[in-house]
Amino acid sequence: MARHAPRHAPRHAPVGRGGHAAPRRSVVGRAARTALGRPVVTAGIAATLLSTGAIAAASSGGAANAESLTFAVDALTSTVSTEQSKTEQSDVARVAADRSAANAQLSAAAARNAQLEKARAAKLAKARKAAAERAARAAERKRIIANAQQDPKAVARLLLPEFGYSQAQWPCLDQLWIGESDWRWYVENPSSGAYGIPQSLPGRKMATMGSDWRTNPVTQIRWGLDYIKKSYGTPCNALDQWQARSPHWY
Repeated sequence: MARHAPRHAPRHAPVGRGGHAAPRRSVVGRAARTALGRPVVTAGIAATLLSTGAIAAASSGGAANAESLTFAVDALTSTVSTEQSKTEQSDVARVAADRSAANAQLSAAAARNAQLEKARAAKLAKARKAAAERAARAAERKRIIANAQQDPKAVARLLLPEFGYSQAQWPCLDQLWIGESDWRWYVENPSSGAYGIPQSLPGRKMATMGSDWRTNPVTQIRWGLDYIKKSYGTPCNALDQWQARSPHWY
């Protein structure tokens, strides 16, 4: 039986070479080419939309659907790009804020370190100054002691604090020993035998402060201050008693 041949070719099927129907141009490809020229941030979302739009365009077969797909992709791309821009701006702001906070912490730490270093330097300078002053006092003390025979008064003023006396007691002590020996470490009373600056009677009593009591004003002064402290309390009290007695003695 002979095969039935249609009288007319399909109205919407264009004939290509060799009598075969020409393949229909894919709307998906057109839409994809249209979309590829625009910045697509999220490839997965755009691919999904392209696929969905291609199916819809293929089903309807209309150019309007392809254009709608293009507009949809454009709108989505613009939205995603805007959101990405906002995210990037937020990230930049956050990074800048973090950097600013880190810089502030570094500045605060540097300021604290500088303050601590300044305090350490001040403390060290103070300690050095105190050490220098102690060294100067020690050197001066050594000089005064070494020069005791030439300046016994300087020795007495130097030793007053060791016996609990302030410099307010110095005028009384000075007047008392001027009256006794005129501050001569070698003087001896011809009648009584009292000896030295404090006129110890007898002179050998001063050996309790040192065996060099005959020639060392420092030994004599130490003994005299100790005697005054034990007997009268202060040089001013001793002077008062000395002046009240005639002939003078203490």
